[in-house]
Amino acid sequence: MLDSMQDRMHQPITRDDLMSLEQYAEKRAEFRQQVIAHKKHRQVALGPNATLYFEDRLTLLYQIQEMLRIEKIFEADGINDELEAYNPLIPGGRDFKATFMIEYPEPEMRAAQLARLVGIEDLVWMQIGDDDKLWSIADEDLERATEEKTSAVHFLRFEIGDDAARSLKTGARWQIGVQHAVYTYSVEIDGETRESLLKDLA
Repeated sequence: MLDSMQDRMHQPITRDDLMSLEQYAEKRAEFRQQVIAHKKHRQVALGPNATLYFEDRLTLLYQIQEMLRIEKIFEADGINDELEAYNPLIPGGRDFKATFMIEYPEPEMRAAQLARLVGIEDLVWMQIGDDDKLWSIADEDLERATEEKTSAVHFLRFEIGDDAARSLKTGARWQIGVQHAVYTYSVEIDGETRESLLKDLA
């Protein structure tokens, strides 16, 4: 399944791509292991309490199948609602899309930190070579933060131009970071993570 997904990596997921609830029940364990292995190289930790989980067609297909399974959705309208919710998160060939999660184990600490981290979703960046930083575009689908606190989960997009894409593909240094007054970290993207994420570019 992974090879066929790569051939259609920027195309929307349709009902023809989905397994029925019965088919998914039979193949779920195998498919889940495949997706877990795939996701392993699509996670970028930004310090101890924030992680970017980069989405692609395979990760989103899995999320849709899981939602249909959990909610026991089998009617066309319900399936279409899930497709409409998740398809915009598929990378378009000149961008990266990621779920940004702020992770604190204790509820009281999490609430306090989310109040301190207002605006952090707009302060995640990529830098390619010596170019200017590319700042995240956050929550285009739904506003998730208020003036009093940010959300623990955001959906981010990073627009990549043709020149930046060429630079990445030819080995330019690639950094991702977050630059908030109370939370600042950066990391260099290389190895299998870089290899996986570069497949998001057309």
